[in-house]
Amino acid sequence: MAQKKIEIKRIANSSARQLTFSKRRRGLFKKARELSILCEADVALLVFSSTGKLYEYSSSSRYSLKHYSHFLPSSSNSNS
Repeated sequence: MAQKKIEIKRIANSSARQLTFSKRRRGLFKKARELSILCEADVALLVFSSTGKLYEYSSSSRYSLKHYSHFLPSSSNSNS
């Protein structure tokens, strides 16, 4: 049985929106990890929440937050 397709639009309820963000972020990080393992690819992923909190994933230690510091908002980039 196929899953029902949802319309992609902003979720009005803030608690439901936060829950969806958390679940989808975990799923995205899982897919990034799987891609790096299956294809022996170096994968780096940066995700910013609506509040500006940064979540990062890197399959290799050579890719760190400093490597991508130019993508960060200026308040987070003060130590560069």
